Amino acid sequence: MSDSKAQRILIADDQPDVLEALRLLLKGEGYRIETVTSPADVLPALEAKDFDLLLMDLNYTRDTTSGQEGLDLLSRISSADHALPVVVMTAWGSVEVAVEAMRRGARDFIQKPWENARLLSVVRTQIELGQAIRKGQRLEAENELLRNGDARPVLIAKSSVMRPVLELVKHVGPSDANVLITGEHGTGKEVIARTLHAVSQRASLPMVTDDAGSLSEGTFESELFGHVKGAFTDAKTDRVGRFELADGGTLFLDEIANVPSNKQAKLLRVLETGEFERVGSSRTRKVNVRVISATNANLQEEVEQGRFRQDLLFRLNTVEINLPPLRDRREDIEPLAEHFLREHALRYRKPLKGFDDAARTTLMEYAWPGNVRELEHTVERAVLMAQGEAVSARDLGLQRGAKGEAARRLEDMSLEEVEAFLIQKALARHDGNVGQAAQSLGLSRSALYRRLQRYGL
Repeated sequence: MSDSKAQRILIADDQPDVLEALRLLLKGEGYRIETVTSPADVLPALEAKDFDLLLMDLNYTRDTTSGQEGLDLLSRISSADHALPVVVMTAWGSVEVAVEAMRRGARDFIQKPWENARLLSVVRTQIELGQAIRKGQRLEAENELLRNGDARPVLIAKSSVMRPVLELVKHVGPSDANVLITGEHGTGKEVIARTLHAVSQRASLPMVTDDAGSLSEGTFESELFGHVKGAFTDAKTDRVGRFELADGGTLFLDEIANVPSNKQAKLLRVLETGEFERVGSSRTRKVNVRVISATNANLQEEVEQGRFRQDLLFRLNTVEINLPPLRDRREDIEPLAEHFLREHALRYRKPLKGFDDAARTTLMEYAWPGNVRELEHTVERAVLMAQGEAVSARDLGLQRGAKGEAARRLEDMSLEEVEAFLIQKALARHDGNVGQAAQSLGLSRSALYRRLQRYGL
């Protein structure tokens, strides 16, 4: 069998002659075989390694006729890994025992003495079905978690201050080095991360993204490392974590400064060794993942304050890329605005030809405290508001002036507009530092992040 060489089967039986006969039969078909002689050894073996199939006897020395010891073990195996195909065997076959074994999670039933041809057929079929189930789990998780993983990002950077960024992307992108991207909120850190992935040797494999700022301590490990069925109250099925999904590819961890301090050691371990365990499992898994992370915080300051591990920072910032704010790359404002105009005009089916002169002046004079993200949000709104062939200054809804602050009075704004305005002011006052802005507004970091996403800032 040319396709079974990598497939591993665990056989559990307390009779040495049966184990040897099955080992020789299945090894001759190209399978890798491991054996255990007691029910107590089955679960530790399954925890230690991945198997494609378990072939297990139902009758052991405690009770050699009812199959109860094997049935009890079968229930525990099904709870631990319901995707693992289990084929049960017994010399005391009966319809009742077979039905009960299937009810507890067995995929098929073989009576001793077995027929070689049927046993091999059952093994081959169940391994194929098990692989299909696991593949389905992975695809379902990818559909849920991967966001535009294959889309080549558009990186618009014509200003002189962006040249060092482009040089770093050019030289570091093809490597496997971990990269830390720093810069104010909304400067385009994810675009740089996707560009690094797109020019790397891993470009044909997934890039998985995760916002560490939105993860609570309770969900952090499950989201990154996955969990097994029954690991906690709502764990009704196995779940693949971000690291497994990104195996062979790239994992982008946004807002890395928000990783809970008591979870940083586990993140450090997987960065150092590639090893981790799903929540609720003791089986160690290994992945090959390039990690690109991003933050708007000063991580060195976080280290000095005892909120971030120094050794974790060393692992993350093999290379650091700092993105300048949009106010320092004013040559990029018009090209970026035109790009967003084309995108959103197409999306909303508006026949717009560009910006009028007043709109261009307004774009250039505004301070853009929310950086590129705010620019895109502003252009999208302008596309929706525009009545003529070109976007006007009024469509932008911005105030022309050196400081670019809104001229509308607070009493003329809606509650959401006031909140967005005050958030922008706080971000500008603290140079884009979300932590400091959140503190000044009396919000938690995660609460401010939710509002930034809501208002497109």
